[in-house]
Amino acid sequence: MNTRIAIIDYGMGNLRSVAKALERVGADVAVIDSPKDIGDAKGLVLPGVGAFGQAMDRLTSTGFDALVKDWIGEDRPFIGICLGLQLLFTESEEFGPVTGLGIVPGRVVRFTGPQYEQHDDDPGLKVPHIGWNSLKVAKQHPVLAAIPDGAMAYFVHSYYCAPDDPEWTTVVTDHGIEFTSAVSRGNLFASQFHPEKSGDIGLRMLANFVKLVG
Repeated sequence: MNTRIAIIDYGMGNLRSVAKALERVGADVAVIDSPKDIGDAKGLVLPGVGAFGQAMDRLTSTGFDALVKDWIGEDRPFIGICLGLQLLFTESEEFGPVTGLGIVPGRVVRFTGPQYEQHDDDPGLKVPHIGWNSLKVAKQHPVLAAIPDGAMAYFVHSYYCAPDDPEWTTVVTDHGIEFTSAVSRGNLFASQFHPEKSGDIGLRMLANFVKLVG
């Protein structure tokens, strides 16, 4: 059974933790820095941390933008993590607006509002949203098999995704507002939280993805 999974390396973030987590659940992992190295991979991972615009520039300059669009267009197993979720959207307001891959119609917006304002008598909710938070499953997907409603996952982000079509929303999380923390359609699954940093729950999700690939 071929469970070879390619992780896109476009210079945004430490990919080793993602690779190690996937290897731990039985995947044959290849970190690739060029689309021509995709080989016989059956699954594709787009991770990342950092600025949206810089990431889009690097995806475009390397040709990974076309690979991701073609891969998802063929409904092949795909997972996006953190910035790898946000890049799928139409645009981000981070230092922008900046145009994204346009796979998921919608925008990436910053946490704003009085609930995040800090005063002497009220520290407010912190931005960036960093740490563990609960997952409310809005619809089922194979990556979420055996994941209980209310499971905890690890987040690090200042911007969140707002899809135009609520049918994309797969998991929601509350941080001052209820926001979309994962989307899915077909064999695509992408999350704002980091499965590779989310303990047994995250490993179970990655194992489910390996099963989907295999």
